[in-house]
Amino acid sequence: MSASNQWRLRGQLPKVGIRPVIDGRRKGVRESLEDQTMGLAKAAAKLISENLRYPNGSPVECVIADTCIGGVAEAAMAADKFAREGVGVSLSVTPCWCYGSETMDMDPFMPKAVWGFNGSERPGAVYLAAVLAAHNQKGLPAFGIYGRDVQDASDNTIPEDVAEKILRFVKAGLAVAIMRGKSYLSMGSVSMGIAGSMVNEDLFQCYLGMRNEYIDQSEFLRRMEVGIYDQEEYEQALAWVKANCQEGPDVNPPEWRASREQKDKDWEFVVKMTLIARDLMVGNPKLDELGFGEEALGRNALAAGFQGQRQWTDHFPNGDFMESILNSSFDWNGLRQPFIMATENDSLNGICMTFGHLLTNTAQVFADVRTYWSPQAIERVTGHKLTGRAADGVIHLINSGSAALDGSGEQSRDGQPVIKPFWEITEDEVKKCLAATPWRPANRGYFRGGGFSANFKSRGNMPVTLMRLNVVKGLGPVLQIAEGYTVDLPDKVHQILNDRTDPTWPTTWFVPNTTGKGAFKDVYSVMANWGANHGAFSYGHIGADLITLASILRIPVAMHNVPEAKLFRPSYWSAFGTQDLEGADFRACKALGALYGQYR
Repeated sequence: MSASNQWRLRGQLPKVGIRPVIDGRRKGVRESLEDQTMGLAKAAAKLISENLRYPNGSPVECVIADTCIGGVAEAAMAADKFAREGVGVSLSVTPCWCYGSETMDMDPFMPKAVWGFNGSERPGAVYLAAVLAAHNQKGLPAFGIYGRDVQDASDNTIPEDVAEKILRFVKAGLAVAIMRGKSYLSMGSVSMGIAGSMVNEDLFQCYLGMRNEYIDQSEFLRRMEVGIYDQEEYEQALAWVKANCQEGPDVNPPEWRASREQKDKDWEFVVKMTLIARDLMVGNPKLDELGFGEEALGRNALAAGFQGQRQWTDHFPNGDFMESILNSSFDWNGLRQPFIMATENDSLNGICMTFGHLLTNTAQVFADVRTYWSPQAIERVTGHKLTGRAADGVIHLINSGSAALDGSGEQSRDGQPVIKPFWEITEDEVKKCLAATPWRPANRGYFRGGGFSANFKSRGNMPVTLMRLNVVKGLGPVLQIAEGYTVDLPDKVHQILNDRTDPTWPTTWFVPNTTGKGAFKDVYSVMANWGANHGAFSYGHIGADLITLASILRIPVAMHNVPEAKLFRPSYWSAFGTQDLEGADFRACKALGALYGQYR
C-alpha cells in the first residue's frame, strides 16, 4: 500500500533555528570556543533531525546560524537568516559565558529555549541564568535546559536528560509554529447547543494564531448536484468502500429500516461527503481542471468540524463515515497523514485533536466521555467482578458513530496494540483495522436521515492520554489531561454495557492513572471533574508534551496526572511559585496573556 508524505497545506513547514552563542571577546577567548560552540549546535541539529518528524513524515529540518553569536550584530544576522529560511522555533546553545540581552532571541512569537552546557571550564550555566533573567524581565519566556551532570569541554555528546528536554521543547514549539496562520473550518454551526461548537474566534486568533473559516452545510449539496468533485476518484473510492467496509447488522425496528436500494444510495452519498469535506479543507487541483478554480484552493484548514446534528442528520445521511475515514491514517488512496475532523463541530475538541496530532503525528480519537461504571454497578448489571487495572471502575468513551479506525488498536509494535504514524503502518494492519470496524446502519432514533456508524471496540493495554480544552468565563481557556490505559472487558460484559448506550458506535474502555488525591483520587473523581461531554485521546502518555505546549501558548492546565519530575515550562513560571505548581501556572499565564494578543 502506497504512502503519501505530501504537505497538503499552504506555506512551508517551519524549521528549527539553532543559535550557537559565544563569548564575544576576541584575541583568544572567542577563538578558543568557536569549535566547541558550533559543535554543540551541530550535535543539537543532528539530535533533532534524527529523532523528530513533521506530520507528513519528513524529517524535521534545522538551520544553524552562519556564525557563532557574540553580540547584537550577529544576533541580527541569525534572525535575518532564520526569517529567510522559514524558522519557527529557536534553540540557543552555548558552553560558556556570553552577553545576555545582546545575544538573546528577541522574536516575541518564536518559541525559544536555551541549552547551557554543564561544564567546569567555562560558565555556561552562568550565561543560562543571565539570559533567562533577561528573557523573564522582558516578558519573552524561554525554556532553560541544563544537564544534571558536569561534562568535559571536549565532550559533544548530548546527555539523556538534556536530549529529552530539547526534543520535548522542539515538538511543542513546532506544533505552535505549524498552527500559526492555518485555519479551522466550521462546516455548519452550533450542534445541539454544545458549547464547544460555539466557535470562539478570539481563542483561535489570540492563543493559536489561527484564522476561522465557515461554510454552510448546503455547500455539500451544491457540490454534489453541480459535480464539484473528482468523479474518477469517487468511482475509485466507492469501489474501495464496497470491497473493504463491511456493513454491520441494522438495529433499527423493521418499520424504520431503509431498503437495500436506499442504503446503497446512502453509501454513495457519504463517500461524496468525504471527498467534498477533504476538498473544502485543503483544496484539490483536479477541481481546477474541471473549471472550478475557486473551489480548487480549499480553506487551508489544519482542522475542521462538522455540525451534523440535527439540521443535517434529521434529513440527510450522517457524517460518521466522513469523519471516521478523514480522521484515520488511510483511505482509498493509501496511507496518508490523518485529517482532523471534529464531530458536532466541537472546535475545542478539534483543538485538542490538533494538539495531539502535532505532538505525535498519529490519528486522534474523538469521544463522548460518557459514563463512569463503578465496579459495584458492573457487578450488579453483569455479574462480573472487575480486577486488575479496571478494579476501581472504567470510563466509557463512546462517540456517536465516528472515530478514527486507528483507535481500534489493530496496529501493533512488539506484540502490543498501538496507534502508529501513518508511515509505519503496514498494509496488513490497515486490513485489520477495517476488519475490526463494521459499519452499522445509523440508529434512526438519533439520525433520521440514515448513514453508517463505525463500530469497533478498542483493544486494551494501550497507553493513551485523554484531553479537553474548556473555555471559562473570566478565566479563558484551560486544559485538562488524563493519562491512562485502555482496558479489555470480557465480550459478554462489553456487550451488556454497550447495549445500554448504543451498540452501533465505537467504544473505548478507559482507566486513568490515579494518584489518590484531588481530581485523580480515583476513577470516579476524574469523571466528576471532567469539564465537558467530549474528550479526545492520543496514543501514548503525552501529558508532559501537552503541558509544555500549553505553556508556550499561555494556556493553564487545570487538571493533570503527569509526574512532577516531567513538567517542563519556561523559567518565567518559577517566579510565580515553586510549591504550588498548578497555581503558579495559572498566575504565569494570566500575567503574560495570550501569545498573539489580548484575549477578550
